[in-house]
Amino acid sequence: MDKVQFKKLVSQKIQILDGATGTELQKRGMPTGVCPEQWVIENPNAIKEIQKAYIDAGSNIIYTCTFGGNRVKLEEFGLGERTFEINQRLAQLSKETAAGKCLVAGDLASTGRFIKPLGDMSFEACVDIYKEQVQGLLAGGVDLFVIETMLDIQEARAALLAVKESCDLPVCVSMSFDESMRTLTGTDPVTALITLQSLGADAVGCNCSTGPEHMVEIITRMKPYARVPLMAKPNAGLPKLVNNVTVFDMGPEEFGSFAENFIQAGVNIIGGCCGTSPEYIKELYRNCGDLKPRHFEYSEYSAITSSAKTVFFGINKPVAIVGERINPTGKKKLQAELKEGSTNEIRRFALEQMEKGADILDVNVGMPGIDEKEVMLNTVRLLGSVCDAPLCLDSSSPEVLEAALRIYPGRALINSISQEKVKLDKLLPVAAKYGAMFILLPLNDEGVPEKAIQRQVIVQEVFNQASDYGYKKSDIVVDGLVMTVSSNQEAALETLKLIQWCREEFGCGTIVGLSNVSFGLPERGWVNAAFLSMAIAKGLTMAIANPSSDLLMCIKMACDVIMTNDVNSRNYISYFSSMDKPVKDGNEKKEAEKKTCDKIFDAVLNGDNEGIDKLIEKAIAEKTPPQDIVDIYLIPAINQVGKLFDEKKYFLPQLIQSAETMKSGFTFLEPLLKQKGEKEEKEDIVVVIATVKGDIHDIGKNIVGLMLRNYGFKVHDLGKDVSAERIIDEAKKLKAHIVGLSALMTTTMVEMEEVIKLAKEKNVGCKFMIGGAVVDDDYAKTIGADGYSKDAYEAVKLAKKLSIKQAAECN
Repeated sequence: MDKVQFKKLVSQKIQILDGATGTELQKRGMPTGVCPEQWVIENPNAIKEIQKAYIDAGSNIIYTCTFGGNRVKLEEFGLGERTFEINQRLAQLSKETAAGKCLVAGDLASTGRFIKPLGDMSFEACVDIYKEQVQGLLAGGVDLFVIETMLDIQEARAALLAVKESCDLPVCVSMSFDESMRTLTGTDPVTALITLQSLGADAVGCNCSTGPEHMVEIITRMKPYARVPLMAKPNAGLPKLVNNVTVFDMGPEEFGSFAENFIQAGVNIIGGCCGTSPEYIKELYRNCGDLKPRHFEYSEYSAITSSAKTVFFGINKPVAIVGERINPTGKKKLQAELKEGSTNEIRRFALEQMEKGADILDVNVGMPGIDEKEVMLNTVRLLGSVCDAPLCLDSSSPEVLEAALRIYPGRALINSISQEKVKLDKLLPVAAKYGAMFILLPLNDEGVPEKAIQRQVIVQEVFNQASDYGYKKSDIVVDGLVMTVSSNQEAALETLKLIQWCREEFGCGTIVGLSNVSFGLPERGWVNAAFLSMAIAKGLTMAIANPSSDLLMCIKMACDVIMTNDVNSRNYISYFSSMDKPVKDGNEKKEAEKKTCDKIFDAVLNGDNEGIDKLIEKAIAEKTPPQDIVDIYLIPAINQVGKLFDEKKYFLPQLIQSAETMKSGFTFLEPLLKQKGEKEEKEDIVVVIATVKGDIHDIGKNIVGLMLRNYGFKVHDLGKDVSAERIIDEAKKLKAHIVGLSALMTTTMVEMEEVIKLAKEKNVGCKFMIGGAVVDDDYAKTIGADGYSKDAYEAVKLAKKLSIKQAAECN
């Protein structure tokens, strides 16, 4: 099936997916703890029975049994070298069962590992892992691909690129969102949608984690921005333990009744995830009946994303400020740091510009004496973990831009593509491949046209070529190409003419590098400010500027109000109600006036693992007691990070960066601490963690272990698929204060109770905490656990509480 056929199919008729596979396999005798893929190959009739039942129930698309079929997962069972063979055979089994009655989707899912900087896996290694699996599925004859249950947008991007670079078959991507409508790494539904559809996904949606009611809301949020079909595969409600068996609280009839809600919300493809069976799919099919997919009228929009945020901009929206300061031109300190491989200034500029109101950060690291490509890649990784602002990638090198686009975990803006033949030929296909927006620079190999009308011709010609790659006018931003008025007083007027033409006739957004207009003149701020207000009046939508300039930002806010682009003056009121009093000598002076220990606090808050040691060393030289650094700055800082995480202002990347920074600080201070402090007390607390028997999911457990270690606990990770006997034996041998149990499957969560029962039988008096997507606080109470944590930071807080409670009981 090709992409055109797929689009036609899903736009004309609701496509029904299959339901759960793992639980159905267990009903047919698959033991817990085995490799499902291998077991199915050894017992092919089981998967054939299941898939035939789904086809008979009404499934138009069935998934291959390859959820754990990537090399990383198969290596856990010693099967890594058989990755191609296993995927090929499983695809063949599904094709034999389908027998032309339905389509077969090659199923890709998470590796269970994080990509740098969150984890230790490189982006290219992840792409290659998925490519190997894709090749096997292609050899088995799949009709399309589905990438499902993805918790990290970067891993989803890697899998999507692996499919796109291997074949031209349709590919659907399904993310998993929690009750706060964020993925594990902090991506919201709209950001995920825009990122993935821009990168070339043929359908986008969500599966697992929630029941139908919550998932309808996710689809509703996505639909206004969807340019591709949407898919949904919800769980059968929430899991509960009944007579020591895990069941879901929603029956087939109630589950199927949500079909119309999903279709009204905008779904084209629907199925079932955990807890569903052929009976559930039959009810979906029955309720869909003759209902057709809804066709929505869409408005064009311009948007770029980071992994955690979308910024919309364009005509009739507030002017977007692109922070200009991450650029070594004229910045000696930044130049020196780039040569040394340091990132302190980049981090500072990024956070400072965001604080001052930058919507987007321009990133330019081009200078002599460095490997620009490597520095750009390191900068993109850094900024992705310390801030949520989308990036404008700025380089004169097509190779550097392509490398940065490949690892950028969102939809970027390229600065820029002109009509210069080398750039146009090299950059346009690259921009299209990665779904980037781009700034259209109206110059050609002959130079910069002096008149606006000449620039208009170039804009039209470049756009015509871009449209061949699928670009629309909402996907580009025209640079007004402002030149200095000190050498040509009419230069600014020509730029204003171009801006006006783009808004009123051509119909696209515009941007200017604001400071160019005043180059060579005294008191440049006044010229910049005057030009900004005039450009906004003509229709300017973006400006590359220094957001630390109060004059520029105040004028921008006022112009947005006057041009009616700031609805009810909300942004204006918010900006001035929270605006700091101006500092005469700027932010550099303000930063310099901070005490060293305040900078230590900020370093933890901002995850500055690189700079924390130098700051502590300086504080010690200033006679600050080491214990005060711990008690007054490090611990309050990490507590503030936890508060921001609870408030959903910080997400997993920032949480991990800050925790590692605090750990570095403790490690540096440890030899200097003369009396027993909090760190030493925490190091006495032994925690044993494990994923219970039969469950091979460990990503959540691994994150909890990392966080506990960074907070000073002694953590012993027993791994996954661990028996109750081993967990209790190790807890007893290690004299554990706390045992942490994880389960991600409804069929294995019952093993948690077995562990706790065995502990009581053997008189092991440690505290038990549990976690995982399928459990909750009520379940913890039911099985006799001492607490439940919903995420890694909650686990840290619970561990502190339980350790205090146990110490009191022992005394």
